Amino acid sequence: MIIEQIYTGCLAQGAYYIESKGEVAIIDPLREVFPYIERAKKNKAEIKYIFETHFHADFVSGHVTLAKETGAPIVYGPNANPSFEAIIAKDGQIFQLGNITIQALHTPGHTMESTTYLLKDETGKDHAIFSGDTLFLGDVGRPDLAQKAADMTKEDLAGLLYDSLRNKIMPLSDEVIVYPAHGAGSACGKNMMKETVDTLGNQKQMNYALRANMTREEFINEVTDGLLPPPKYFPLNVKMNKEGYEDIDEVLKRGMASLSPDAFEAAANETGALVLDVRHQDEFVKGHIPRSIFIGLNGDFAPWVGALIADVKQPILLVTPAGKEKETVTRLSRVGFDNTLGVLKGGFEAWVNAGKDIDTIKALTAKEAKDTLEGKHLPIFDVRKASEYNAEHFIDANNAPLDTLNDHLAEFPKNETFYLHCEGGYRSVIAASILKSRGIHNLVDIAGGFAEMKKSGMEVTDYICPTTQ
Repeated sequence: MIIEQIYTGCLAQGAYYIESKGEVAIIDPLREVFPYIERAKKNKAEIKYIFETHFHADFVSGHVTLAKETGAPIVYGPNANPSFEAIIAKDGQIFQLGNITIQALHTPGHTMESTTYLLKDETGKDHAIFSGDTLFLGDVGRPDLAQKAADMTKEDLAGLLYDSLRNKIMPLSDEVIVYPAHGAGSACGKNMMKETVDTLGNQKQMNYALRANMTREEFINEVTDGLLPPPKYFPLNVKMNKEGYEDIDEVLKRGMASLSPDAFEAAANETGALVLDVRHQDEFVKGHIPRSIFIGLNGDFAPWVGALIADVKQPILLVTPAGKEKETVTRLSRVGFDNTLGVLKGGFEAWVNAGKDIDTIKALTAKEAKDTLEGKHLPIFDVRKASEYNAEHFIDANNAPLDTLNDHLAEFPKNETFYLHCEGGYRSVIAASILKSRGIHNLVDIAGGFAEMKKSGMEVTDYICPTTQ
């Protein structure tokens, strides 16, 4: 028996390759499916099943393409109603894979079709669960994504999740291995561990949602407390996962079209496409196409694209580092942004050489910021999350979290210079690019962010542990 976790850090997502006696099951595959196909071919094995734990909201699964390429059926749990052909498993239904079995355990709560897959080894012993978004390490799936305002609340779903965990998951042996769909950094939960594999016994000891004496009411209150609004692209990804999507090869062919600076500029003007620059933030600060948006590949690229651009149908033109064209289009497609129209041939250097207009962002080092800001009470905006800001912040800073930046536009001075920072310099440049695209240019970015500001000796508030907030 082979079990491989294929973890994608940018999405904090785990897909799984399971093989026994030449038969393979894939659980929650990513959009680009050929690595799974090649992995099976290498072992002279055949992909027999494609298991989906639920209709994912934070990424577009590769189930449709993988089924098309291999002929393997897609399997969902009860209550799923996809637009394409699939096996809708009954609760408890068993699937044979070589000399092991995979049993569907219907575990509604995160969504109504959420299903955990229990793997039993060749002796019939419970070996592992693939828990999707039902059970994470340190947390459980948020119960607000599948709610229907008219007939189901997040409290209703949280109650179902409580029952699923108590009746289907917690009775399993402590030795059972937990393989979740997501880890720390995913917006599908609140407080996930950085580890990506654990035993159920350890989770019973340390996961707040699995406390042995926890009442249903306590569970509902704690699981629904502190939920931030989900990213706006989530429902659009659910729709694609439920109804199907364009083949990844077509998305790559269109998205990687190489456009000269003149053709790139014409395409932007004619289509209303958003120009997305994915280079390093330091390069973007020094020079970029006017009104372009920065979201660098070196950070949490796909989640920030989803959170800030939101509309997966938005036409996009790309400025990438050399050799990163395919990676960029692929990573956009993972979160449903398939409408990429092309890439600037020769990169930003070609734009400059063509004599096109450019823009820059004024920036200060942390030392320069200390000399400029301390004791002056000048307008400073911290674009980190509220929890980061509340834990510790520069004494005069206002909080304008990047993911809700549009809600704070009226707070930025119209004429006076103001200063932006995040933790390390990535998010503040994203914020600066968004503000400049809206005609707000009286800003200065603090390179290196809060981490460097603190090292420079700038005065900060007393630290408060986020878990006590």
